[in-house]
Amino acid sequence: MTEQFLAGRVALVTGASRGIGAATAIALAARGAHVVLTARTAGGLEEVEEAIFAAGGNATIAPMDLLETDSIPRLAAAVAERWGKLDLLVLNAAALGTLSAIAAFDPKEVAKTLALNVSAQAALIGAFDPLLRKADNGRVIGLTSTVARKPRAFWGLYGATKAAFENLVLSYGEEVRNLTKVRVALLNPGATRTKMRARAYPGEAPESVKPPEVVAERIVALLAADFETGTFETLD
Repeated sequence: MTEQFLAGRVALVTGASRGIGAATAIALAARGAHVVLTARTAGGLEEVEEAIFAAGGNATIAPMDLLETDSIPRLAAAVAERWGKLDLLVLNAAALGTLSAIAAFDPKEVAKTLALNVSAQAALIGAFDPLLRKADNGRVIGLTSTVARKPRAFWGLYGATKAAFENLVLSYGEEVRNLTKVRVALLNPGATRTKMRARAYPGEAPESVKPPEVVAERIVALLAADFETGTFETLD
């Protein structure tokens, strides 16, 4: 793999202030991409940006709440003005929601989780589709979950939103398959050492599962292999 094979490319990573998003941003920058980092936590984004700069990479932070009405269009407009294209969109940001029985769901939490995990993702794809089409080889990678395809007790809210997310991303891939060079893939990271994982499994020893950097390197490998639309992978 050519170390700087992403030189000249612009990548946008959501949920980039920690975990898989942060590790992915750092890995992409190490391969030459200019990475736009988005998340709600400005402090976390600044730390990731500093790590990228310290390693000789380039990044721009864009602290934002994906649920704010005009945040996504504003970001798309800023990327369009500065770079005129987007080579890679990594859809990583998501909310776990409360793990509970379906009969005990809080309707407000259901609406909020659906808004972030599905509606905001649709808005991101819609806003950045024109810029992905302007890239030489636009790519979209969505981070999903095992429970999207294998329902699990008490995981119904998260699993349902991730199932919808998968359908959304793959449907977009089919829409652009024969019209553009944009390609779409899904990656299920499996058990990974993240804050979301710690919340879901509070008694689990963090060192018993893989670090986010393993997932980030697999994303880099997917890009280097020039995947086909509809590609789906699960990491053990």
